[in-house]
Amino acid sequence: MSSGKIHHLDLNVSDLKRSAAFYELVLGQMGFRRVRLDADGYDWQAPRSAGDALTIGIYQARGQTVHDRYSPGIHHLAFRAQSRAEVDGLYAVLLKTGAWVLDPPAEYPQYDQDYYAVFFLDPDGIKLEFVYSPDRR
Repeated sequence: MSSGKIHHLDLNVSDLKRSAAFYELVLGQMGFRRVRLDADGYDWQAPRSAGDALTIGIYQARGQTVHDRYSPGIHHLAFRAQSRAEVDGLYAVLLKTGAWVLDPPAEYPQYDQDYYAVFFLDPDGIKLEFVYSPDRR
């Protein structure tokens, strides 16, 4: 176990059922599996091969404030892919579901050598990224 790794991330969403369907497709494509489903929310757990088993949860928002990634709060969340093919595979799923893709898969050398990513929004406008960037350590 190492300090500083993210253990879990919980997101508030405006429509729990709509967001659950979206995250089931997206996180499922990344290898997450749903581990909780009840009236309060949903949780998905990352594959154990990803190291510490990160959990992503969604809950019904209590307020109606629209997400703005340029206001205080989260700007975006990036998930690591194991290959360019995984990035392309998620992109294909996003297109089939009509998700809002901000930037299709491309190289982003301004971020790092061999950085390859797709950027998209969840149903509430939270920016998400799926990136392949070989670890050079």
